[in-house]
Amino acid sequence: MTEFNRKIVLASRPAGRPRLTDFRLEQAEMPEPTDDQVLLETIYLSLDPYMRGRMSEAKSYAEPIAIGGVMVGATVAKIKQSRHPDWKEGDIVVAYSGWQSHAVSDGSDLRAVDPAVAPISTGLGVLGMTGFTAYAGLHNIGCPKAGETVVVAAASGAVGSVVGQIAKIAGARAVGIAGGAEKCAFVKAALGFDAVVDHRAPDFVERLAEACPDGIDVYFENVGGHVWDAVLPLLNDFARVPLCGMISHYNDDALAKRSVDRLPVTMRDIQQKSITVRGFMNVEFIEQQQNFLKAAAGWIADGTLKWREDIVDGLQNAPAAFIGLLEGRNFGKLVVRISPKQ
Repeated sequence: MTEFNRKIVLASRPAGRPRLTDFRLEQAEMPEPTDDQVLLETIYLSLDPYMRGRMSEAKSYAEPIAIGGVMVGATVAKIKQSRHPDWKEGDIVVAYSGWQSHAVSDGSDLRAVDPAVAPISTGLGVLGMTGFTAYAGLHNIGCPKAGETVVVAAASGAVGSVVGQIAKIAGARAVGIAGGAEKCAFVKAALGFDAVVDHRAPDFVERLAEACPDGIDVYFENVGGHVWDAVLPLLNDFARVPLCGMISHYNDDALAKRSVDRLPVTMRDIQQKSITVRGFMNVEFIEQQQNFLKAAAGWIADGTLKWREDIVDGLQNAPAAFIGLLEGRNFGKLVVRISPKQ
């Protein structure tokens, strides 16, 4: 039977919240590897908030996806065919092959996955980009000290859940912010945070203050919006804020349209309290990735580092799952299982 490559491409640029019609499922001929290339068969696809920015033509750190281009994304794949001296058929790797069932790689973007360490899907989460993002931002910018209070937004998510656990390993007090009773219970009971606050609660501001009686020394920013507004007054002198993302604003048509200008108050507090706010991309610290993977594998082995995955089956369901991710409907690291037979 003839095999085809199934792929999801960008059909149109979204205005605000993406719609299903902004994506299109296509079928193409199976790619053929040439010398020093491998053919990848996707097993798992990672869905992450940064992809929303790549759908836009707005100036960013990376080129936008072209209309008709394959949606970008990290994958865990099996090498189906190899003409590369360093990779053999059957190897399991992390790649950056996007929203498609098959892809060709020259091997330079591949990282081997050891199935003996943890389920291979974790190569996209706790042992992948999101886990390393948590480690890089907290280790290099947050720099938590024993006894300090570390607060993390989206604490049940792929990045936030790892941030809090690494903070605990460093001897700090971890306070999570999550949405809904189920997610809050998971953060407290399963992940072992010292406290967790529901940002949907009507008295969220008061509850966050109660959970941080000594103020906040490190705030790992993932969401922005009303969560940032509640955190800012609690930041201590010389607090550090690793700025990882602002997911509550990713569907905004234009940030300048907001009715309230928060910048003057924010900048005043940053200046008066000598607060460090540092945006970052994990690639800035890529030389630390192997150190992270070694440490994380040990934490997983001894039960210190835990994770949760939200797995969706079928490439065709990736657009709806991605839209839900931007609205906070996922619970844990969102992964699409492309090849259930694996």
